[in-house]
Amino acid sequence: MLQSIILSLAMLVSSGEGTEANYKVDTKASTVEWLGKKVTGQHNGLVNLKEGSFEFKDGVLTGGTFTVDMTTIVDSDMTGEYKGKLEGHLKSDDFFGVAKYPTSVFTITKAVPQGPGKYKIVGNITIKGKTEEIQFPATLEEKDGKVTGTASLTIDRSKFDVRYGSGSFFDDLGDKTIYDDFELTVNIVASK
Repeated sequence: MLQSIILSLAMLVSSGEGTEANYKVDTKASTVEWLGKKVTGQHNGLVNLKEGSFEFKDGVLTGGTFTVDMTTIVDSDMTGEYKGKLEGHLKSDDFFGVAKYPTSVFTITKAVPQGPGKYKIVGNITIKGKTEEIQFPATLEEKDGKVTGTASLTIDRSKFDVRYGSGSFFDDLGDKTIYDDFELTVNIVASK
């Protein structure tokens, strides 16, 4: 009996088979918050996930792809006319050009475990048709058929041809300079 159990385990290990699981993102329960800073202040808001998924093997994150609906970008710190103007400007070609580029995509190429539920995520992000590799820490919990994940990351907009008010492209902007780095705080809920 013991020999047959050991043989079965050996066959399973040698065949490289494992338990694979895919989790689909709940776009209503997930949030992507953005924060952009300039010399004279900052703005923050939200943008919606259109779709996404996590891939696990033997309980370890192995991949995932996430699509952001750039047409949903909104500002959260203003109201009225100025809120509308900022949102329109962010959607214009000066910033994210959502008419031509309605989505941005992030694909995990590597997830390096850093302890229980912690990973260093490496992946490719595509904004305005340009793709760059980024890395950031993330925390994921897989429990009862659900995955919850959180991450904070910083993206350099100048690498994606988002030029408006950037000191990387324009001289003498003074207090009109908008910093190239913007921050994202991501909270994702996904289920099988």
